[in-house]
Amino acid sequence: MTEIAALVNSLLERVQILEDEIAIQRLITAYGPAVDAGEADKVGAMWTEDAVYDIDIRNLNGRAEIIEMVRTKPHQDYINTGCGHLLGPLNIIVDGDNATATGHSQLLRRNEGDDSFRVWRVAANRFDLVKVLGEWKIKQRTTRLLDGSSSARDLLARADN
Repeated sequence: MTEIAALVNSLLERVQILEDEIAIQRLITAYGPAVDAGEADKVGAMWTEDAVYDIDIRNLNGRAEIIEMVRTKPHQDYINTGCGHLLGPLNIIVDGDNATATGHSQLLRRNEGDDSFRVWRVAANRFDLVKVLGEWKIKQRTTRLLDGSSSARDLLARADN
């Protein structure tokens, strides 16, 4: 392989990683607007069929349960009274067709009556992602409330691997 061919291959690999990181960033940051709009099918399309959403208060197993979560209480109550799911910034590590993204999320809820918002929940998040037919999907999301417990700190400590 010539020096120029090696350089081109190296650049192609680096560009692919950058494109993957951008695609993952877009995927995860699109979750908030989709879930706040109640777009259950759009939210579901972000996940693999056998995905796991491991929340500190319960587990959702499979895309169908994740879609159902968006369609039912208490989520519909959050939407109808005003809420915002904010995710990011993210630490993204790409390894071929697998990736991880680690960062924070906030759930803001509207204070009825005085037209203001409060931070209702702040959590640590780790997303395990896979590329399926050229498109990134969430395989597992682990979320732990930042309540001083070691589980949230441990999750954040794994950001670089």
